[in-house]
Amino acid sequence: MRPLSFRSSLALQIENFIRLQQLSGTDYHSQSRLLCYFDRFMLQENVEGSQITGEIIDRYLQTLSHLAPRVRSNRYCVVRQLCRYLSRTDPLIYIPERMRTISSYSTRRCYIYSEAEIVSLLAAAAELPPVDSLRPHTVQTLLGLLYSTGMRIGEAFALNLNDFDAPRQRLFVAQGKFHKARWVPLSASTCRAVQSYLEMRTRIKPSSPDSPLFLNLRSQRLKHATIFQTFRHLLNTCEIGRGLPVVPRIHDLRHTFAVHRLLAWYKDGNDVNARLPWLATYMGHVEIASTQIYLQAIPELTEQVAHRFRRYYLQNVEHNEEES
Repeated sequence: MRPLSFRSSLALQIENFIRLQQLSGTDYHSQSRLLCYFDRFMLQENVEGSQITGEIIDRYLQTLSHLAPRVRSNRYCVVRQLCRYLSRTDPLIYIPERMRTISSYSTRRCYIYSEAEIVSLLAAAAELPPVDSLRPHTVQTLLGLLYSTGMRIGEAFALNLNDFDAPRQRLFVAQGKFHKARWVPLSASTCRAVQSYLEMRTRIKPSSPDSPLFLNLRSQRLKHATIFQTFRHLLNTCEIGRGLPVVPRIHDLRHTFAVHRLLAWYKDGNDVNARLPWLATYMGHVEIASTQIYLQAIPELTEQVAHRFRRYYLQNVEHNEEES
């Protein structure tokens, strides 16, 4: 991965700030990449010195106006963190106000894949070229794993061979978000699929325990750009999302996992509210609020909710009214 480079008049302060964050145990890599945009802005605007003013922040916000609300908020927040850090040694540094909380209605609506579409994607992945290569098996197993576990794609890329515990049917995520490690239990069918993939994968070097679980055609760890391009090809092949205002993403497999898991609990008659903490832990979330963002209403889910409410009403409310 290419090291980050800062070239504005704030370059040294930004680098010191990032090192301080990393010393506290935070990875801070994604946030560091966001600071690159601010550094580039400072360079293009020919801002000299290390003084950040309200005018500079306002001009920077204007350059973010074309971005989605969530993306704009993320870039703004890291700059605010930088300003707070700089103000410790320079009281004249402007500290921006907190950005207004973004309503869930203003965030990007996610695409929830149907079970038929998942089957279609996996079948198309199995037909990818080159023939007799590991690539189709890699993409098919990766997509199946993302859908059946709701893992973040970065977590899947970071998996090594020794992270798969076949006897206990689970995967170890060592580098989750915010450095939160966890075990991810696998269903019997998912475990068999990973084992089947490993029978082919371990014939290719590197095959040491700490080598990547998923390899590209160069026998290196998978990269986001390559998989995203492949996934777009599969979407076109399966005619998924064509003509829709929302373009399906590979990250939407994580959303689909959460919604389908909720739907299965409703169908089984389980106490969904009691099980939400389980889902949050399984997905690597710190709190349930983060999990709720992934729970999007689909017709099948709405139908199950309505059916459960009607049954509750008939058994409790109407029965009590008749007795009174």
